[in-house]
Amino acid sequence: MKNNIVSGTEGYASQAPFLLEQYEKLSFEESYVAAITYFPQMPSKILDIGSGTGRDAAWLDERGHDVIAAEPTKEMREGAIRLHPSPDIRWLDDSLPDLEKIRNLNEQFDFILINAVWMHLDKDQRDTAMKHVSALLGQDARLFISLRHGPVPNGRQMFAVSAEETIELASSFKLIPIYNERTESLLPSNKATGVWWTKLIFERQA
Repeated sequence: MKNNIVSGTEGYASQAPFLLEQYEKLSFEESYVAAITYFPQMPSKILDIGSGTGRDAAWLDERGHDVIAAEPTKEMREGAIRLHPSPDIRWLDDSLPDLEKIRNLNEQFDFILINAVWMHLDKDQRDTAMKHVSALLGQDARLFISLRHGPVPNGRQMFAVSAEETIELASSFKLIPIYNERTESLLPSNKATGVWWTKLIFERQA
């Protein structure tokens, strides 16, 4: 915690109006493409960590899933609720690496989504986060993590993290990789500066 700002959320509050508009321009289907086939098909309990504009939480809610959306930046969270005012989405002010409020719910999930968040954590935070996230996964549950690579936007905090490191860390908590994709950024401004993404999906071993 630094100046009452959750580590890794720097820049999001001041840029919330712009980011809410920018991120909503991309559909769920555009963002996940091939990975979408690994998402739950039957109604499931899903946790969206760092839910941003609420786009993903809303898409999943519309398909009958029980969704908790955790977003620590007040301006983003309140904007998401305005954009996607579903009474069924449970919105929480919580964040990695500790996920204190979520862990206090004593619930487990069939699918956990961590999109465009993991690179905001330093190595020690990633270790702590994986420990807590893995404990929230139920039997045969899956975990999605995306990693951003390339120049860091002004005012933000990000760390270099590779797919290999993430896979190794996940494996130490009995999470096996079942999907590994490298993609270009869909946002023209990011694509122009060489930003690219790794999308990983893990499954919990028995």
